[in-house]
Amino acid sequence: MIEDDAASRAMGIEVCDAADGHATARMLVRPDMVNGHGTVHGAFVFAVADTAFACACNSHGPVTVAAAVDITFVAPARAGDLLEARAEERTRFGRSGIYDVTVRRGHDVIAEFRGTSRTIERRPT
Repeated sequence: MIEDDAASRAMGIEVCDAADGHATARMLVRPDMVNGHGTVHGAFVFAVADTAFACACNSHGPVTVAAAVDITFVAPARAGDLLEARAEERTRFGRSGIYDVTVRRGHDVIAEFRGTSRTIERRPT
């Protein structure tokens, strides 16, 4: 799945690992990702978290998509920061799952993301 993810690739998001309901993704914040306040635009923080979430929930095999997500921005990030998003599966039930993703800059928490996944019947292309 990640090999065909042009959006993540364009943002420079790198998936470090993905297996058994867990995944880690990293992104270096570029100057063109910063908003008018001098901090990274929230959409980019969301994107690195969403990529980790997608890899974690798809690590089981069937095609799985986001059904709902919520993100809380905790601290700002700036150009030059390396953001790391770690996704962990909390539970799977039926065709759904719940995943928590923490986005960090070093030890500092930048955002907390919770995603609900839904497995669909479509096969990977």
